[in-house]
Amino acid sequence: MSIATDIDTAVAPLSRAALAARTGENVRTPPVRIIHLGLGAFHRAHQAWYTDQVDDNGEWGIAAFTGRSAQAALELSPQDGLYTLIERSDAGDSAALVSSIVEAVDGSDTARFVELMAAESTALVTLTVTEAGYRLRADGSPDLGDSALAADVAFLADNLDRAARGAFSAGGPTTTLGRLVLGLEARRLAGAGAIAIVPCDNMPDNGPLVERAVWALAAMLNTETAEWIAAHVAFVSTSVDRITPKTTADDIEAAAGLTGWADRAPVVTEPFRDWVLSGHFPAGRPAWERAGARFVDDIEPFERRKLWLLNGAHSLLAYAGLLRGLDSVAAAMTDPVCRGWVNEFWDDAVRHLPAELLALDEYRAALLERFDNTRIEHRLAQISAEAVTKLRVRIAPVVLAERAEGRQAAAGIRAIASWASLVLAGRPMVDAEAAQIAVIASRPTDAAIAGLVALVDARLAQDAAILADITALIGEHQAE
Repeated sequence: MSIATDIDTAVAPLSRAALAARTGENVRTPPVRIIHLGLGAFHRAHQAWYTDQVDDNGEWGIAAFTGRSAQAALELSPQDGLYTLIERSDAGDSAALVSSIVEAVDGSDTARFVELMAAESTALVTLTVTEAGYRLRADGSPDLGDSALAADVAFLADNLDRAARGAFSAGGPTTTLGRLVLGLEARRLAGAGAIAIVPCDNMPDNGPLVERAVWALAAMLNTETAEWIAAHVAFVSTSVDRITPKTTADDIEAAAGLTGWADRAPVVTEPFRDWVLSGHFPAGRPAWERAGARFVDDIEPFERRKLWLLNGAHSLLAYAGLLRGLDSVAAAMTDPVCRGWVNEFWDDAVRHLPAELLALDEYRAALLERFDNTRIEHRLAQISAEAVTKLRVRIAPVVLAERAEGRQAAAGIRAIASWASLVLAGRPMVDAEAAQIAVIASRPTDAAIAGLVALVDARLAQDAAILADITALIGEHQAE
């Protein structure tokens, strides 16, 4: 459970031993039963928080592995995985210490990952690696043209058996799919039993999507591994929702003032949280429903609601707002033009969602309140990253559905056109497709626009009217 702290005491370095000494409480270290890939702020505000809330008996410790950078592990390890979660609203801040992460591990520590995957006590793997982190093609298959994934395939082709048994010649896989296949092979060889894989990234039907990708990669390497995965690994679909901006130096200072502890890695988030899951857990799971998680048979409507209304509006604000010189979600929502575009996009999206099941009017009202939270610094530059993957699942489906029914889909068209305008203007944005984007952007204008739109969704580029609308908006931006 979250641990109350004494805010009247002097600021001191945070650790389990120091906390126990100060409070006189027994600060338990639960055994590792959950592995997480993608240790970052969102995981700590979401899955780790949910687990912390319900683990009254100290049974569900998390070993969280970093992704591209080891920084989070370097910050959290001296604190024994403890960190401050600050819930921030216009009414003020509240804070609690979260203790569910018991190991914060550099993602390059393949030996520890394999050891934990092979342990019978490990029941599930959660993931927050971003959409692009799975390195998939548009059809959901592993992108073997990706250099990192290709390197993992080459390594595993030569070393899968030895690496799965813990005998490393050198290095190890660096990608999410490569790590999962190696870890699952280690579990098969150890006879450790069934396990659940729980992707928590914003991708439609993310459980089956990751299942197909993992199985396909395993099948390239070892038929027995692929067959074992099909028989013993459950892939759970999820919809996750909690706005969590990047931590700042001011947040670190605020955490110390709220708790009396020097925390190198606090997390700031909004009070709202939502988690919907669909699937089974053959080796058990925490009782997340006690903290408000919902388990459903059909997750698709909940996924689409979140991807289109929250994430789609965020992407629209990111690209259109940046063009208008704005820098955060809250700032963009004070601009009546941007606010109007968001409501217009929502009007389009809700026509393709089951209103009664999803309580769409209430959800929209809650989103407006969340977006208006001026004390959550959700930066548009942060949201703008990985535009191709995000626009493909957040905006394109709404545009295509609206056009199929004879409507213009103006707000969705604006999101795509705004991104393309930023690209053509040379604005740097993080994207796994950056190399291909640069090649396309170097073409003559009409060809560049068509290529960028096709990169998001080929069906959009095949519609001359859509291309004409996007081209017209880009022309307006360039003329400003």
